[in-house]
Amino acid sequence: MSTMLRLSNTLSGKTEDFRPFDGKLVGMYSCGPTVYDYGHIGNFRTFVFVDLLRRFLRQSGYKLNHVMNITDVDDKIIRNAAQHKLSVRDYAIKYEDAFLEDMKTLNLQQPEHLVRATDYIQQMAQFIAQLEKRGFAYRTEDGSYYFRIAKFPEYGKLSKKDFAGMEAGARVDVDEYEKDDARDFALWKSPKPGEAFWETEIGPGRPGWHIECSVMAREFLGDSFDIHLGGEDLIFPHHENEIAQSESLTGKAMAHFWVHSRFLLVEGEKMSKSLGNFYTLRDLLLMGHKASSIRYLLASVPYTRQLNFTFDGLKQAAQSVDRLRNFKLRLQTGKFPQGSNPKFAQLAEQTRLKMRAGLEDDMNTSVALAAVFDMVREVNASADAGEIKQDDVAPLLAVLDSFDEIFDVIRDGDNEKTRAAMEWARSVGKISPEQAAALEHSLSDEQVEALIAERNQAKRSRDFSKSDEIRNQLSDAGIVLEDTKDGVRWKRK
Repeated sequence: MSTMLRLSNTLSGKTEDFRPFDGKLVGMYSCGPTVYDYGHIGNFRTFVFVDLLRRFLRQSGYKLNHVMNITDVDDKIIRNAAQHKLSVRDYAIKYEDAFLEDMKTLNLQQPEHLVRATDYIQQMAQFIAQLEKRGFAYRTEDGSYYFRIAKFPEYGKLSKKDFAGMEAGARVDVDEYEKDDARDFALWKSPKPGEAFWETEIGPGRPGWHIECSVMAREFLGDSFDIHLGGEDLIFPHHENEIAQSESLTGKAMAHFWVHSRFLLVEGEKMSKSLGNFYTLRDLLLMGHKASSIRYLLASVPYTRQLNFTFDGLKQAAQSVDRLRNFKLRLQTGKFPQGSNPKFAQLAEQTRLKMRAGLEDDMNTSVALAAVFDMVREVNASADAGEIKQDDVAPLLAVLDSFDEIFDVIRDGDNEKTRAAMEWARSVGKISPEQAAALEHSLSDEQVEALIAERNQAKRSRDFSKSDEIRNQLSDAGIVLEDTKDGVRWKRK
């Protein structure tokens, strides 16, 4: 299956047809987490978009060579590790492991290459040495190295900033700095007393943040590749600096497409710890929200638009996911008469084409979601009217499968994921013994199905007292039953 995918290219400022260098293989780099703390929902808005894109590319018949970095050394990590009296590695591994667990929780596919910055320190030093040899980098008296911006006239082409009046030779040492602060940036930082460092051919020290991605992208994808992804907060200085470093060394365009997801707001405001609206994925799970609802909400707004994350929106996302799951269950368990109605095969194909058209149009997820819910509404009404037949079910289910190859919210693992989050919270003292005890009484999907089967048998035996007892047991565990002519459907509160 081919695709006519169009993507918003930050570099050109236009929405362009996507054509890989190699017609069948997509080289893709996405900026991963800096593992100094637990990932927040703003981070995961970008990571969910990257996952949607890679899934759509794969569904469209492309093979992927996708690289994502783990930044396990930077200013924040070094500072926090020192405060906790830990090595950089011992501090970062805790949050790296947490991030990988959070990826599984949100059904994020792992890239083909997940690489740690600290595994490529020597290659970074070699890269810097070559930049110095070509006059793009210089060494200071303390042994640090900086990139000479004045030697790269195209600096600013990604962020569209005009740096004509910048002060030549002024330097900035921190990894992250003000949006309009264009100064020679650190490639390599000499160690301060007591600070972690590595011995390399350019001396002791550790890399600046920006050089890490340039080196790891080139290591796995070569001098030029198809797509570089990240959040819009990375456009300047991080991605601008990546371009300057990489293209100064190779003389080639680093990436064909630079694709950035927009910011996430929380209840209409910028997410901030000082405002009390800063949420990690784990915070939301401990509040009782489902991983599928979180993924759905993060995916529901196209990446080119700001997403306003609200708790009302999260509740609506949960209702939407339940609606999809109940629709699939109705098709799978319904007692439909034999035969077929050609209009439903046609509806299934129209829905599939509308979903693809939406995703081909700059990954417009809202169009794809509207298409599938239009189908759900029409088929439910037809089922109520007795118009669905046995042979109509397969093409409709195939559309849901195609949808869930991308969105991955229908398959239900929410209870297990919530249990895992609660177990983590118990282990680090975030929940009380009483809350932990309540966890033991929650039911797995398999236990729910077994109790429903037992209730059905009790009803057939006219043991209505036992049937009611089981229904109450399920209700106490947060399970809502719906008796229909096609059987029993259930969902979690």
